[in-house]
Amino acid sequence: MKISVIGCGYLGAVHAATLASMGHTVVGIDVDAAKVEQLAGGFAPFFEPGLDELLQDGRATGRLTFSTDFADAAGARVHFLCVGTPQSKTSDGADLSYLLAATDSLLPHLDRGAAVVGKSTVPVGTVAMLEGILSGRPEVLLAWNPEFLRQGTAVKDSLVPDRLVYGVPGGKTAAFDRPEGSGRGVTAVLDAVYEPLLRAGVPRLVCNFATAELIKSASNAYLATKVSFINAMAELCDASGADVTELSEAMGLDPRIGSRYLHAGLGFGGGCLPKDIRSFRTQAATLGVGSVDEWMGVVDGINLGQRSRTVEIARELCGGYLSGRTVTVLGAAFKPDTDDIRDSPALDVALQLAAAGAHVTVTDPKAVNNAWMRYPQLRFETHTDRALEGAELLLLLTEWDEYCALSPAVVGDQVRRRTVLDARNVLDAALWQAEGWTVRGLGTGSGVGAVSVRAEAIP
Repeated sequence: MKISVIGCGYLGAVHAATLASMGHTVVGIDVDAAKVEQLAGGFAPFFEPGLDELLQDGRATGRLTFSTDFADAAGARVHFLCVGTPQSKTSDGADLSYLLAATDSLLPHLDRGAAVVGKSTVPVGTVAMLEGILSGRPEVLLAWNPEFLRQGTAVKDSLVPDRLVYGVPGGKTAAFDRPEGSGRGVTAVLDAVYEPLLRAGVPRLVCNFATAELIKSASNAYLATKVSFINAMAELCDASGADVTELSEAMGLDPRIGSRYLHAGLGFGGGCLPKDIRSFRTQAATLGVGSVDEWMGVVDGINLGQRSRTVEIARELCGGYLSGRTVTVLGAAFKPDTDDIRDSPALDVALQLAAAGAHVTVTDPKAVNNAWMRYPQLRFETHTDRALEGAELLLLLTEWDEYCALSPAVVGDQVRRRTVLDARNVLDAALWQAEGWTVRGLGTGSGVGAVSVRAEAIP
């Protein structure tokens, strides 16, 4: 079927490309002409493994096009809203102005019986706002189909998702038990869109609008809680002489807890998780659910506190003062396999080190250009070897594979002082110590660290 994807940022570009790979004819609409031109040429304006190949395949088959004109969305059976919902500039809530404006612009181009399907992460109650915009078009179907993409694995997450969620009018009862209506109609449309995934056995959940709106935020809130919990335990381990890597391993063997994302380190960042838990907190406060509001505040505070703790440990490793010290930071992106620097813990730490007077050099396999344009006060190097030269302290802040695989002997010949702060607890500390390095992790008690398995990346 013909499908339009409104908003071609991270979510929209990936969604459009994967829908085209399923055999649909897809047009992506975005107001940013430069972005549209780049996507139309078969290249994403950001780094995401496997996406360029999908874009080029869609272009070659003719199933995928991009445009700045909303009129090109006319005739589509389904219109997916993938517009960004960033944190408001005046509060912790989500800014829905782009989403509402996009829906308003789409309105004149909706055919009778077309389906408008939201995918953006939104606060509960957003669908009611869209229903107001679409109130004059009762024949238009409406649904909410939240996304669960992780940067660095977004193509896989789209082609082999853990689950599909449909928020429809009246929820599950309306979709299956009642006579033909909008709930049943839009469910059937989404089933047709995702037919290859459903045939492959991907689970599908049909629910009401409020549930669909909350699912992504609730999932992110739980992941953030798990990460912040083990980071709080890391601080406790440092204070008591315990080792958080051994603690988390033992906890993870309990099937009620599980080991995924139970890895202590610098914490989470990016354009989704931090702003989503803050928006979730705002929603809870608005609805009078103080326990969730307070809980998310603690989770956010622990996460941000890990960054300050890392700076203080760096200060300790430099003999109590950072001023004048030559420091190399490995990593600028908020996580590996992306060039996204939004709310990057690595860059936050680098900025704090520089503010304390350290001479900071930052390197990253993909994110240097983005970071340099945003933070000209820092020094950046695209080549790891040049970044390492003369360093008195090395900080591993983003766990790219190439950093985890560095040779301590080779690196030891490039730096001035063999001291490393492994803020992701991913290095084989014994191997590095054997080459004369002082190795410090987060939560390893004695400041030695003893983990050789790479921590799972945070979403």
